[in-house]
Amino acid sequence: MIKFIFSLAIFSFFSLSLSAQETREELEKQRAKLKREMDETQKLLNNNKGKTKENLVQWKLINDKLNLQNRLIENIGKDINILDNNINTNQREINRYNKLLDTLKEEYARSMVYAYKNRNNYDFLTFIFSAGSFNDAIKRVAYLKYYRDYREKQGENILRTQELRKQKVNELGSIKEKKNEVLQIKDKEATALQTQKAEKDRIVNDLKKQGKELNNQLVAFKKQNAKVERAIAAAIKKATDDARKAALKKAKEDEAAILAAKKNNTPVKTNSEKTTTTTTKIKEPVKAPETKLLNAENRELNENFKKNRGILPWPVDKGITILHFGRNQLQSGTVIDVTGITVATDIGSNVKAVFDGVIFSVVFVEDMEVVIIQHGEYFSTYSNLGTVSVKAGQNVKTGQVIGKAAANLDGTGSMDLYINDSKGNSIDPEKWLK
Repeated sequence: MIKFIFSLAIFSFFSLSLSAQETREELEKQRAKLKREMDETQKLLNNNKGKTKENLVQWKLINDKLNLQNRLIENIGKDINILDNNINTNQREINRYNKLLDTLKEEYARSMVYAYKNRNNYDFLTFIFSAGSFNDAIKRVAYLKYYRDYREKQGENILRTQELRKQKVNELGSIKEKKNEVLQIKDKEATALQTQKAEKDRIVNDLKKQGKELNNQLVAFKKQNAKVERAIAAAIKKATDDARKAALKKAKEDEAAILAAKKNNTPVKTNSEKTTTTTTKIKEPVKAPETKLLNAENRELNENFKKNRGILPWPVDKGITILHFGRNQLQSGTVIDVTGITVATDIGSNVKAVFDGVIFSVVFVEDMEVVIIQHGEYFSTYSNLGTVSVKAGQNVKTGQVIGKAAANLDGTGSMDLYINDSKGNSIDPEKWLK
């Protein structure tokens, strides 16, 4: 029974420890990831500190860093809770071993007193030879041997329990030390959070002083964004019209082939790969297919693009999203709706294609270049480029450099990414990027 109790206690303790350790490892991985994101955000902030004026990019970056800092502190809080649970579990185990040791020592003491009182060999012999039969004498000898082994096992159990208790005490001390370390980290991060809040307040105050200038920038950005959207819509319309014209041309060629075959009374294979003869009744001209953009060349490309939803690579190696798809609320309370995303990055950074495709067009919008890539029924657009290294009609591969990021209206580096379908619907790029 005692052996079973030992086994159960050891198994339950190590099970709890393993579960907690796995959770702590996950938290530490999350913490490392948050740290990396914070370092990247801080680098962007440092790059922007050289500007003569505070800008919306800095405000967005400090907001993002504050969010990351809060998540980091929340992560540390969860870690502390796990350590507290481990401390409580260890303390309960130690208390259990203390009670078990008291019981074992008490039983061992009673057995030792009994053995002392019956230490004379004559008493043992009398106990054996006073048996009523030979079989009874054999049972008494076995009983004395069992009792002696029982006392030895009692002593071993006490030593083993003391060793286990010692291990738990050492583990408890280690956990408490770890908790103190994590608490110090939490205090440090809480201090950093206060510093960042003060920095945010300073940036907000400076931005309020630039109210008129920022409003002008916002108006200019909206106009610029609208021009890019019109360029995308025009490209999609042209692609659809070209596909429709090609389909109608093909249908006319098929009809002409059938008419010619009728005159010659010979079978004919039309462009649509349908064999007919002169006895075939001439039908109405073949209509263009309902899906205009999916010809034989880009059907597979289109399917592959859809399959890669959620795992497309980002268009820049390093950067941070400062404007998200949809509604964005600025520090002034102003709300701006965008149909793509804006990624802050260093001026001159490489901008890459997010997937295989064909360069549909390269257009100028004000003083920036815009690249539109067709992926079957889908289009990805890269705006705010300073230079472009591709041309219309060129095939590109995933990750291929298509241009360089330029400065935006704030004078900081960024690029815009849009994703649209053949109907002109805007799609959230962040749901497609990994």
